[in-house]
Amino acid sequence: MVHSAYDSFELLTDCPSKIESIESYGSKILLGCSDGSLRIYAPSQPPPLSQPEELRKEPYALERCVSGFAKKPLISMQVVESRELLLSLSESIALHRLPNFEAVAVITKAKGAHVFCWDEERGFLCFARQKRVCIFRHDGGRGFVEVKDFGVPDVVKSMCWCGDNICFGIRKEYLILNAANGALSEVFTSGRLAPPLVVPVPSGELLLGKENIGVFVAQNGKLRPDGRICWSEAPAEVVMQKPYAIALLPRFVEIRSLRDPYSLIQTVVLRNVRHLRQSNNSVILALDNSIHGLFPVPLGAQIVQLTASGNFEEALSLCKILPPEDSSLRAAKESSIHIRYAHYLFDNGSYEEAMEHFLASQVDITHVLSLYPSIILPKTTTIVHDQEKLMDIYGDSLYLSRASSGVSDDMESSSGSHLSEPDENAALESKKMSYNILMALIKFLQKKRYSVIEKATAEGTEEVVLGAVEDNISSYNSSRFKKLNKVGGSVPISSRAREMASILDTALLQAFLLTGQTSATEELLKGLNYCDLKVCEEILQEGSYHVALLELYSCNSMHRDALELVHKLVEESKSGQSEIKHKFKPETIIEYLKPLCGTDPLVVLEFSMLVLESCPTQTIDLFLSGNIPADMVNSYLKQHAPNMQAMYLELMLAMNEDAISGNLQNEMVDIYLSEVLDWQADLSAQGKWDEKAYSPKRKKLLSALDNISGYNPEALLKRLPLDALYEERAILLGKMNQHELALSLYVHKLHVPELALSYCDRVYEYMLKPSGKSPTNIYLLLLQIYMNPQRTTKSLEKRITNLLSPQKSMISRVVSSKKLLKTRSRGSKKIAAIEFAEDTKANLSSTDSGKSDAEEFIEEGGASIMHDEVLDLLSRRWDRINGAQALKLLPRETKLQNLIPFLGPLLRKSSEMYRNCSVVKSLRQSENLQVKDELYNKRKTVVKITGDNMCSLCNKKIGASVFAIYPNGKTLVHFNCFRDSQSMKAVAKGSPLRKPF
Repeated sequence: MVHSAYDSFELLTDCPSKIESIESYGSKILLGCSDGSLRIYAPSQPPPLSQPEELRKEPYALERCVSGFAKKPLISMQVVESRELLLSLSESIALHRLPNFEAVAVITKAKGAHVFCWDEERGFLCFARQKRVCIFRHDGGRGFVEVKDFGVPDVVKSMCWCGDNICFGIRKEYLILNAANGALSEVFTSGRLAPPLVVPVPSGELLLGKENIGVFVAQNGKLRPDGRICWSEAPAEVVMQKPYAIALLPRFVEIRSLRDPYSLIQTVVLRNVRHLRQSNNSVILALDNSIHGLFPVPLGAQIVQLTASGNFEEALSLCKILPPEDSSLRAAKESSIHIRYAHYLFDNGSYEEAMEHFLASQVDITHVLSLYPSIILPKTTTIVHDQEKLMDIYGDSLYLSRASSGVSDDMESSSGSHLSEPDENAALESKKMSYNILMALIKFLQKKRYSVIEKATAEGTEEVVLGAVEDNISSYNSSRFKKLNKVGGSVPISSRAREMASILDTALLQAFLLTGQTSATEELLKGLNYCDLKVCEEILQEGSYHVALLELYSCNSMHRDALELVHKLVEESKSGQSEIKHKFKPETIIEYLKPLCGTDPLVVLEFSMLVLESCPTQTIDLFLSGNIPADMVNSYLKQHAPNMQAMYLELMLAMNEDAISGNLQNEMVDIYLSEVLDWQADLSAQGKWDEKAYSPKRKKLLSALDNISGYNPEALLKRLPLDALYEERAILLGKMNQHELALSLYVHKLHVPELALSYCDRVYEYMLKPSGKSPTNIYLLLLQIYMNPQRTTKSLEKRITNLLSPQKSMISRVVSSKKLLKTRSRGSKKIAAIEFAEDTKANLSSTDSGKSDAEEFIEEGGASIMHDEVLDLLSRRWDRINGAQALKLLPRETKLQNLIPFLGPLLRKSSEMYRNCSVVKSLRQSENLQVKDELYNKRKTVVKITGDNMCSLCNKKIGASVFAIYPNGKTLVHFNCFRDSQSMKAVAKGSPLRKPF
């Protein structure tokens, strides 16, 4: 016997007649005797009014005897409390009203019946008579109505309702009868020695007996694979009282658990027990002339017994059926049992199962960690149960049999001393046990971690919110703040949740390390964690877990310590001192710095200098991808790595020209120019300088000058030598809109007309853009330079000198131009308009002199015209040059034969444009006529007036009256009505009494 689940008590003795059937009604016991009488027994003392109507554990006395209740012995009885009825089976089935036992009805068709069952939910009665099964329904009054009558293969021995069906056992097998259509389905064969036994189970299933085995079957007849109760002998009767099954065996009453594996709970030795009957709070045992009651021991007492005997599983199952009003008691008992069971399992080597019960007990984490002396906890941790107390309660076996050095000592490799074979086996077993213990702890902590971290995070969020609220409150005036402070005040927030999270994560990290799971350690530190910094740092440093240590520093925002460690490891890797140098390369520093670009750019710049020389491209990419302010990076590079400054600015400009300021563009061009000037000075000193020599740096300079728009051309122009770098000078002059000087350099200094033509193309295309300036014919300017090369050459040096002169001369020229604007008339305005294009006389030539502009230029300069260049320009850009102005610039003796490539396409284009304009004019005239024709057709509206047309204003017929029609062509009104309505509108519009909106 495991424990005492029931107490046996003799309720009554010396019944005059042999007891054939038994039933309970409230606190009373009903006995059906062999002489057909019904004897009612009640407690000797009347129960208190507050006590529920149930059997009492005290002697019972005869209250009433109903003689002649039946003509024959009462085979079976059943009380239907919901309808206050008593069903009794003797020679027939009789119905009596409770509590007075007055006869209500007798089912005559049930004469000869030997077994019946009642369906409480629907009020159906089923009984078996010979080889027939009949179903009756209680009509709610004084009788039953027959519903069905079915034939069965053999005499029914036992039966029970199962949902809408009926399960019954005959001599050879169990069958399920469909109560609706009478269909039979076999379940399995019954036993040969014991009679069939059908017992309802509280869960809705059925228990079918086969010899000494009880088989659980679903309502549809399917066997439950794990449902087997093995009794000591074949039972005669079985009753279910959760959580136990009570069986009447030949020599005793056996009580078994309804929980798998259906273990034996208790045996009650009573001879000659004939019947079992379940009461509302107990089980009644009927002997020949006496009644015993099995009263359940209180669940709390049973739980204590089971726990004391070490039957923890059974104790936990009993805790689950404690009444809801004892929920706090149930939780406390379950927690206590789980803890004791966990210690029991831990002592016996079932570590994972022990941790499952620790988890279910909701015990404090420190209680479990006290079983692991090798796990170092944060200094502020208070262990719930100290070691001495645990030793006193649970004994020395509570702790692991290992040295004080902890589990890590067991996990280390064996020392160099020679061990005998038994010692080696013992060490191996100890190591295996230590590993299993730690793995069980890891699983426990991982399952516990989610809820603990969630609480810690919520606690931190609450503090942040409260701090924000306090900041807002502090911004109010002092009086209101005092008022709010009196009402609420600052609520102190406990850090218990974060302390537990710190304990858990710190222990989990150590367990990972002790079991060799370094990757799991790194994953823990990468995510949200509350590892204690001091403890974990010391452990990781001692074990040389460098990657995990880096993650620890990173999650605690100790970036300088982390970067110094990485730099140290990289240096050791270079010198060959590190065993894991493949993990620590200069790129490791760059990877670490990437997330810091947005939060701590100064740290990024400081430590990026360590790898800038070894990984220049990756470091520059770090600056660019990290969105660090370009000015900050540039100034830092200028100070610490000037040789990398140009590379950074180049890449920055390649990504987005608008992303860097004009100062940075100036600085980049300055760097290029300085390098080119040094290169040019070296070549000039050697006498090898050639204006057409291009080094990679000079190509970069020319590209930057041409494509970048944010630099200051005046400042760069002052740095150029007067006798070299003409192409750079020309680009800078072009940026300053000094087109004539730029073109003169291309033509007269560089002697490359193609560059001059390309320059004109760029200016012309820029002028055509919507954002460009008013178009000035740059090609005519080049044409003038070709027409008088000597004059432009003479003025070139002078004008460049004027551009580079101090600001004072420019101011005086501006002032003088303003005076001229005041005193001069129309001609002086033209001079002011071309102030910055000095000495350009293309548009100021006299029209009555009889000479062309080219002849005047030739007379001034006395030099020949660059004929070939002029004709080439006219033939290649005829569509961009004003033909009349170009012809005006050409000398009179120019042959038309040479101008055919220019005039031919020009005249053809002019003729084509004239012809196209004429066609467009004709098309527009035609379109205009079509629109007018359509307008006239629209105005020709025809309205047919009949005798049915009504005025829309007065609702009278139009008739032969003068009418008016609205523009929609449908609304007709009398002309007089229309005129009156217009007059009314005019009066209303001019009325002073009209209310304004």
